[in-house]
Amino acid sequence: MRAQEITFLKLVQGDKQFQVPLYQRTYSWGREQLQRLWEDVGELVEQHLAGEAAAPHFLGSVVLAPGQIQAGGVQRWLVVDGQQRLTTLMLAFTALRDHLKETGDARGVDRVHRQILVNEFHEGADHYRLLPTQADREAYTACVQSRAEAGGSDNVGAAYRFFRGALAEGHEAGDGRWTATVETALKDLLSIVEITAESGDNVYRIFESINNTGVGLSQSDLLRNYVFMLLPKRGERIYQELWLPMQQSLGPKNLELLVWLDLVVRGHYKTKQSEIYREQQKRLQPLAGDEDALQREIEQLAERAGRFLRIVEPAREQSPALRAVLERLASWGGQTHYPLALHLLDLLAAGRTTPDDAAQALGYVESYLVRRLICQTPTTGLNRIFMEAPKELETDRPAAEAVRRFLSGRRRRWPSDEELREAIRTKPFYWSGRPPQRSYILRRLEESYRPSEPVDFAKASLSVEHVLPQRPAPAWFDLLSEETEPNQTPQELHDLLVHTLGNLTLTGDNGKLSNHPFERKQQILDSSALRMNLEIASAQRWGKAEILARADGLSERAVDLWPGPIGGVKPAGEESPGWAELRAALVAMPSGAWTTYGDVAELIGSHPVAVGAYLGGNSTVIGAYRVLTSEGKISPSFRWADGDDRQPPQELLTSEGVRFDTWGRANRSQRLTAAELATLLGKDVTQPAAHDALPEGEDAAAAERFRTQLQEHWPDAHPDVMGALDFWRRQGGHVNYGRHDETSCFPMLDAGTSRSPHLLWPVAIYPVSGTVEVVFQHLKSRTPFDDTEQRRELLHRLNKIAGVDLPEAKLELRPSFPVTVFAEHGDEICEVLDWFVGVAALDLARRD
Repeated sequence: MRAQEITFLKLVQGDKQFQVPLYQRTYSWGREQLQRLWEDVGELVEQHLAGEAAAPHFLGSVVLAPGQIQAGGVQRWLVVDGQQRLTTLMLAFTALRDHLKETGDARGVDRVHRQILVNEFHEGADHYRLLPTQADREAYTACVQSRAEAGGSDNVGAAYRFFRGALAEGHEAGDGRWTATVETALKDLLSIVEITAESGDNVYRIFESINNTGVGLSQSDLLRNYVFMLLPKRGERIYQELWLPMQQSLGPKNLELLVWLDLVVRGHYKTKQSEIYREQQKRLQPLAGDEDALQREIEQLAERAGRFLRIVEPAREQSPALRAVLERLASWGGQTHYPLALHLLDLLAAGRTTPDDAAQALGYVESYLVRRLICQTPTTGLNRIFMEAPKELETDRPAAEAVRRFLSGRRRRWPSDEELREAIRTKPFYWSGRPPQRSYILRRLEESYRPSEPVDFAKASLSVEHVLPQRPAPAWFDLLSEETEPNQTPQELHDLLVHTLGNLTLTGDNGKLSNHPFERKQQILDSSALRMNLEIASAQRWGKAEILARADGLSERAVDLWPGPIGGVKPAGEESPGWAELRAALVAMPSGAWTTYGDVAELIGSHPVAVGAYLGGNSTVIGAYRVLTSEGKISPSFRWADGDDRQPPQELLTSEGVRFDTWGRANRSQRLTAAELATLLGKDVTQPAAHDALPEGEDAAAAERFRTQLQEHWPDAHPDVMGALDFWRRQGGHVNYGRHDETSCFPMLDAGTSRSPHLLWPVAIYPVSGTVEVVFQHLKSRTPFDDTEQRRELLHRLNKIAGVDLPEAKLELRPSFPVTVFAEHGDEICEVLDWFVGVAALDLARRD
């Protein structure tokens, strides 16, 4: 084997083809890996635009084995290892080519297509520089050929859509050189080690050995070994007195984190955690031979370790004020604030600030994070802001003032009081951040009432409750119908209100409250120990007016709890973050799907009219034609931008696979709701009843409730549903039930071992609403259904049953079909369940 470091452009140029062999897994990179790569590319672009000498970024290795040279002269290479990054970069170039087309750069389109993506003078399979596995091939060639179905629901389509969106947003924010610099970075500034096997090598054995790795040394292990190699005389004593106690108190993960933070607070804020050893080695190398200096370095690191422990374990902090804010930030979760918090504790140790000043500074950090979450400000660049802070803070003023001034800076997006109030009224708070962060904000708002007997939240088991239910009974819609606007349905008004902060509270009686009428909820909330619940219970009714009034009251509390930036007003001309989220949502939509103006408005906390006006003035937004009226029709006001020669929207949607009836209405099953759009954006969307705990074994009382509800609401389907569940049990499965008033049912299968449980369930059945959800959203993270082809096969088998119409665009979501399908097709559903169990059994045998 031979190896050489090479740029991506040099790797792929020439009449060659990289073929991913059958034994390789399908393309599997998700949003996290794509985002990490894009951030690396973004740094290279920034350095290049700033005139800095950008060193190539090492991307990893690609191991290739020679294949046969075709008659036409194409050299085929088998991709033994590295297919994920190779496929990802090819998809990035397809997105770049299509972005260049939209921006009118015809020469750029031709250049990227011919230089990177295809062998220009070859046809058929030889035309493509990359040929993925059979399972990915159709989705990949659709992107290269710019076919209508490009950007589908599988991982290949998702990666293509990710890069389309990233390029569109970067182009919007950058100058005229930005796109060309991205092309330069992708071609010439990404470094790859090309490892080429010799003819006759056993390719499969190479693949097996590469992927059969053991436990490697961590970055902190490498640093420790290097440092103590430089301490031949004092090493043993320093290790026992300094390094070992530090290592034992922090643990391996926190030690690695500390060594990285040590670099960040010193000003090396661009260092990635994968580059810790290299950067620390570079910093310490001049000290080689000076054991006094090296000992001081380890002493300083050990002192910093003690300060870092106060961040991760706030109970160690002696100052009550500082301990309180550290505890709040620990409750908030995450590590974003660590660099700035550690820097402030460094200042405190050096006598350059006081505990109260440091506590106030961290209070501004809390406010910054909370306000951004409530206002749903995009988190892009958030980590970088806090990594830059130690170096950028002004040193000639108190720490709290310096932190507030820093976070108030341009493009750091600290929402103003006005933005905070508007977001609390309109944004779907229930989809913001992670569940613990939502509960944290509600808890802090409750504490702001300063009750004489405060609730002990550490002991209370509370969850977030929708006062206006997510699945309301008809009486709720009767109430909302009194407050609808012209041409607005009660359901549309419900959707705009239900997830806003004004409609949410904390309770330990979530199961009791359910979707009962407000009068019954009043009785339960009136006995609560929480002041916010007593306030809700005192209302005479609960509709739009009450929800907005409560939102306004909570806004004033939020403004007092979490102070805003200096100046306190939104910068003139700055775009609302809602429009960026709208664009991201439309890019995230797979081909073959559509949504409504109302769904987008619900997602971003706006109004359908405002969404329509924005898209009407920005028809070049990627996917704008996929937004239809509530009836599923093309809006009469929709127009392509001048000079855009694309097909009419309905023809374009039809070519992607969206079905229309004779009245021009899109098929309802292919519509993406606001919750589904939020899921595609990576928001933590908890569906109604999806958060129910799934108890061990079968609950006889719950089973009886499910049977009774099914019999009452869907008597024709009842015998066949119960028969299918009995069939499932005979196949080795069991049945679990939800805990809410609508007793949902989950046919469960334990496809794991005693040491490694592995639960699967294909559907969730709701006996009151009469829906059967196919839980692709859960299956996609569970083997063997993490393979898109297995989920697609499940979809195709179900779609063969009359009455089931699951769109491929929802292979990562939770599409549904009516429970009435069981009435005439119970046997066919059992055949699908039998196939499901068989696939899981084969996977278990393979894993064993």
